[in-house]
Amino acid sequence: MPQPRTIAAALLLSLLLAVPCHAAERLWLANGFDIVCDHHITVSGHIRAYLSPSSTDYIEFTPESIQSIETLPPTAPEALPVPPAPAAAPQADRLTPTDLHEILSSAGSRHNIDQDLLASVVKAESAGQPRAVSRAGAQGLMQLMPGTAHQLGVQDSFQPSQNVQGGAAYLDQLLTRYHDNLSLALAAYNAGPQAVDRYHGIPPYRETRAYVARVIHEFNRRVAQREKQNQSLALANLTGTR
Repeated sequence: MPQPRTIAAALLLSLLLAVPCHAAERLWLANGFDIVCDHHITVSGHIRAYLSPSSTDYIEFTPESIQSIETLPPTAPEALPVPPAPAAAPQADRLTPTDLHEILSSAGSRHNIDQDLLASVVKAESAGQPRAVSRAGAQGLMQLMPGTAHQLGVQDSFQPSQNVQGGAAYLDQLLTRYHDNLSLALAAYNAGPQAVDRYHGIPPYRETRAYVARVIHEFNRRVAQREKQNQSLALANLTGTR
């Protein structure tokens, strides 16, 4: 099996991370993901997590899909700005952490992309909600626009495995196009390759810069956690053989 491609994260990450943060709560979800939001309210028995102080950008969850809600300090390091992406969506299909892990693993192996990178994109795009729909019409776990999904051969964007395979294929194309420069590939995933080519780099859009920073931040966190777990396992195995 080929090793996941080596991805070059842009040196501009520190600049991107400097975008102001307003989020004040973290929702821990039953599917294994978490989402940082500005605040939440309960409407008709459903919980709306508002991504900004405005009253328009929110994701709606059923109560059973949320395990707990944590209040964050104003300077929480992971409280990065969230773009106005998935809005209220239909009732989400059931998708367990194990199911999602298998879907991400399969797509990652097929397209030679680190599974943790795909998980980071899914978290930023939909918070792991298979039926998330943005105001622009993007659909599913990796928020594919209908036209893009059609080009990628995705027949049903709300079918988790099809959506992730399509999103991984698209990200694979973008990484190839930008010579494995992760920041440019993510910027193109968010704003379109035309915008990246027009500005010869990450477009000066607040939403896109915040998106790139958030995905890379989550990806780095996951990789560091994975390496720590591997080191602990190696140490335990070494100790057990003595």
